[in-house]
Amino acid sequence: MPFTLATWNINSVRLRQTLVAQLMTEEAPDVLCLQECKSPVDKMPSDVFAALGYTHVVARGQKGYNGVAIYSKIPMVETGSHEFAGLDHARHIAGQLENGVTIHNFYVPAGGDEPNREKNIKFGQKLDYMTDMRDWAHADKPQKSILVGDLNIAPREDDVWDHKKLLKVVSHTPIEVEHMAQAQEAGGWVDVTRADIPDGKLYSWWSYRSPDWDNADKGRRLDHVWATSDIATAAHSSRVARHARGWEKPSDHAPVFATFDL
Repeated sequence: MPFTLATWNINSVRLRQTLVAQLMTEEAPDVLCLQECKSPVDKMPSDVFAALGYTHVVARGQKGYNGVAIYSKIPMVETGSHEFAGLDHARHIAGQLENGVTIHNFYVPAGGDEPNREKNIKFGQKLDYMTDMRDWAHADKPQKSILVGDLNIAPREDDVWDHKKLLKVVSHTPIEVEHMAQAQEAGGWVDVTRADIPDGKLYSWWSYRSPDWDNADKGRRLDHVWATSDIATAAHSSRVARHARGWEKPSDHAPVFATFDL
């Protein structure tokens, strides 16, 4: 059952429901994972998306912050959610497709502005979150699984516009990259996007602070698609839908796609 999956930090699903509907109409992924929905589940515009064929949904939400949702054309059942770092935030949801593939949708804390856990509690929470993701994968080794979401870390030198300038900037610091690597290794996760697109600069986020974001192109790859090694080789056609960053009143993230022949 081949299916195409997309992940997108939408930065308010209610405010940008027309953009979600546009992506569903124009790109038509079989499964769409959204982060930073900023809405309780009962206030998400799921009826709008159901009318476009996305009749299956699993979600966790909270008022004004965080929130994750998976919308699918393919039958899907919820398999639970996990709390990490003791935050009590709506940052993870999982659903299983009828072919037995489990999809984990994550929204990792951004970590604030100062990369120092002694001075910035948010940075400590981010590191603790990644540590808990590592321990979770160690405790229950994932199989036939896909992990997607805004992980808020750009791990590779070519995942940022300037490696040296961003080494002390939250999202690309060595300690964050190391925490991410440990979480990835613990689950045996394969970075599907980079397996498909191994070379060259690749971004999924461009700051709102840059009015000429497209030409300046000071981006970071914060949004990821991982798969367990037992299914990773079935993935192909990875891409970033960069053009969506240029839509009217956009999210500062662009959707990331991958297709799986399973």
